[in-house]
Formats: sequence, structure tokens, C-alpha cells
Amino acid sequence: MQLARIIGHATSTIKHPSFHGWRLLVAQMLNPERSPEGDVVCAIDKIGAGAGELVIINSDGMGAREYIGDPKSPVRWFVIGIVDE
Repeated sequence: MQLARIIGHATSTIKHPSFHGWRLLVAQMLNPERSPEGDVVCAIDKIGAGAGELVIINSDGMGAREYIGDPKSPVRWFVIGIVDE
């Protein structure tokens, strides 16, 4: 699990079929002091996180594939919660 801030969303005209119906968010990894650190990643979201929100994301590929419901999906990152500030 990783703390991140949503900095936008991604739009894709062509994507893996398992991504249909999922929002693709762009998330900036944060350190424990909540400063930007590390890579920017694309994460799937069904809970409604928006730009500027602090979230918890997970990189468990197997868990992401179970969450999305497709064992062959290339999904890696997914939002698991919005941090109440």
C-alpha cells in the first residue's frame, strides 16, 4: 500500500477490455511527510476519488486482477481508499 495524491485522470480510446467501466486516475506517490516522491502511476478507481484527494493505492497485481474480475488483466495499481483529511 502506498500513500498518493490524485493529480488527474487518464483518457484512453484504446485500452484492455478489462478496463472498460473503470476510471483511470493519475496518482503521485507521496512519502510519509506527504511530499511528492517516486513515480507517477495510473490506477483504476471505482470509489470516486477526485483530483487533489489523498488516497491509498495498492500495487498487488493479483489482488488488482481479482478486484477487476479478470485473471488476465494487465492492471497493477488500484485505489483502495480515500484518506479523510
